[in-house]
Amino acid sequence: MQTTGFRKQFTALADAWAFAEGIVDTVREPVLVLDKELRVIAASRSFYSAFKVNPEDTQGRLLYALGDGQWDIPKLRVLLEKIIPERGVMEGYEVEHDFAGLGHRTMCLNARQVFYQGGAGTTILLGMEDVTEKRILEREKDDLLREKGVLLEELQHRIANSLQIIASIILLKAKRVDSEETRVHLQDAHKRVMSDAAVQKKLNASVVGGAIEMVPYLSRLCEALAISMIEDNRAIKLKVVGEGGSATSRQAESLGLITTELVMNALKHAFSDDNTGGQITVAYDVDGTNWKLSIVDNGVGKPDGVFAQPKSGLGTGIVKALAQQLGAQVETSAGPEGTTVSVTHATFSTKAIRAA
Repeated sequence: MQTTGFRKQFTALADAWAFAEGIVDTVREPVLVLDKELRVIAASRSFYSAFKVNPEDTQGRLLYALGDGQWDIPKLRVLLEKIIPERGVMEGYEVEHDFAGLGHRTMCLNARQVFYQGGAGTTILLGMEDVTEKRILEREKDDLLREKGVLLEELQHRIANSLQIIASIILLKAKRVDSEETRVHLQDAHKRVMSDAAVQKKLNASVVGGAIEMVPYLSRLCEALAISMIEDNRAIKLKVVGEGGSATSRQAESLGLITTELVMNALKHAFSDDNTGGQITVAYDVDGTNWKLSIVDNGVGKPDGVFAQPKSGLGTGIVKALAQQLGAQVETSAGPEGTTVSVTHATFSTKAIRAA
């Protein structure tokens, strides 16, 4: 429809040529109009400005002869003599070349073959964009990202080593103290440091891109917790359920620490030493931008509102602080079938989860 309108408006050849020339001169990026022999019919003002040439040395000349042959580029020959005749159009074709007065540049070429009614020959529109600086910045960004990855890996390695050293020192102190109460506190601190090390290790193993799939991450974390914290004589199972969802590495780390604290709390308080059939379920559910982390046990149960008490222990304080950073609320409910602690971001409704 639009082409028909143009034809009606520009019936005279001179008018049509003036219109086309105006378009070429208006285009911001350099543009050449070539005939079928690849001679320059016209060039945009931006072309003359960018390549520091004048119309007298450009129009009517073969493209490959411009600027003492600086456009005689093998990749450009392939584009104009092979690709364009076969396809009629080409976009985003990059060429690197040393141009006189400009130096080494990367040009992104767009070309289109124009056919005229009645078989009156063809022309080629050749547009070019200087993307040299853009490509340099992209390479610098890639180099910085690689460097950041190396530094992050080194930092994670040092953190893991530091946590192991701290845990060893705490355990050594626990063996030397005379006070049983102090020994219990030190052993508890040792477990927390080791759990933090497990969170860090599993988090590092899970990082593939910008987002971390939460269910696989929590599954690997709970496998490590079960091995390190559930003694052989305690018949307690630890499992993870959920349908998906992802988080940033920082969010995943906080959720991992919350999970570790709540699992440790359940192992410590929910089950008696002779308990059989004990189970802890870690559930992660998502609904759009909302998510819910639940730790459910089928142990002895605890009074409601545990986490609302002002003096509720180190572990509870850690969970509340991490939940606050995540913009989430902590709720605890208990009954004859056990205890459920839920950490909920925004409004979220889901089916009740049973530990057994």
